[in-house]
Amino acid sequence: MAVKFARRLENAEGSAIREILKLASNPEVISFAGGLPAPELFPVEEMKKVALAVLEEQGRAAMQYSATDGFPPLREAIAERMNRKLYTNVTADSILVTNGSQQCLDFMGRVFLDEGDKIIVESPSYLGALNAFKAYGPEFIEIPTDEDGMIMSELEKALAANPDVKFIYVIPDFQNPSGRTWPIERRKEFMEIINKYEIPVAEDNPYGELRFEGEIFPSLKSYDTKGLVLFFGTFSKIFAPGFRLGWVSAAPEILEKFNISKQAADLQASTISQMEMAKFIEMYDLDAHVEKIKEVYGKRRTIMLDAMDEYFPEGVTFTRTDGGLFTWVTLPEGIDAAQLMKDVVLPNNVAYVPGEPFYPNGGNANHFRMNYSCMPEDRIVEGVKRLGKALHEAISSL
Repeated sequence: MAVKFARRLENAEGSAIREILKLASNPEVISFAGGLPAPELFPVEEMKKVALAVLEEQGRAAMQYSATDGFPPLREAIAERMNRKLYTNVTADSILVTNGSQQCLDFMGRVFLDEGDKIIVESPSYLGALNAFKAYGPEFIEIPTDEDGMIMSELEKALAANPDVKFIYVIPDFQNPSGRTWPIERRKEFMEIINKYEIPVAEDNPYGELRFEGEIFPSLKSYDTKGLVLFFGTFSKIFAPGFRLGWVSAAPEILEKFNISKQAADLQASTISQMEMAKFIEMYDLDAHVEKIKEVYGKRRTIMLDAMDEYFPEGVTFTRTDGGLFTWVTLPEGIDAAQLMKDVVLPNNVAYVPGEPFYPNGGNANHFRMNYSCMPEDRIVEGVKRLGKALHEAISSL
């Protein structure tokens, strides 16, 4: 049968991470490849009471269609939380509720991109965003990063050379995959450049509240005076991903285009999920729940980094992240992390995500990403020990 697919699907790719998760599905394998929240921290008992309350109070409305922009009490709660936690000054009217922040990424491409348009991303960048954008056929301009995130001098050069860039996509807080966070001064410098060139910015912030030490940094949105920053948030990492609840906060003319895209895609986010999330915030203390998550993840992060210090060979470096879900490992030049996993790592019953797919234009094969959030502490140590053994074997054979 001669089926003809849309040309844009020629650019779309399946998730390399999900393919690796298939390889690592053997229960003997200790997998650091995923990016999942810890299911033992999901508030199951509380949600039983929340679900009952929603059905008793608003059962028929919860099962009905609702407005595209989202359940008003939830949008109010999101705005309040953003303003209190991230130092923004947004209103509920600036917020559209989406099916996870991943949908925001697809809408970013749908709203802004024609085939061949240029976009700027960090190098490396979130694989899910790259795949979402690739469906719209852009040209990726990668900006090098250091331990403090995107290098501003390189960004300035890229914008001067490419005045037709459509938008910039960044994760300033505990970036996926690198775990890096932009310092406040770099955020301010970034916004000065953005205001100069008047380029829209997609600020993806799934991890900002998951800071293990110190205070949460102000979001880029908090410095936005021209309506250039689109803030993407989610409840997936601070509550539970199964609810598929995210949001975008943006200027009215941009939000209108996202609203139209939402209507075309799926009409609205789940009414009952939105009502239950709003009711949880009303009945319980979401801040306390996030603190519990941070305590567990912070402990697991420390255990992983300590084990890497003990078992990894010289010449292997990694990010000492202050929050989020990931650390980023750099191998000596000449070692391909994907080939290494196939030849040595998986046979030792351990897995990670090779780094090359996080670079839209390829290269940089000597990196890999490790996740610590969804792994018991004793398994973290054993997995890092196995991985260290494999790395010693690989490096000694060079």
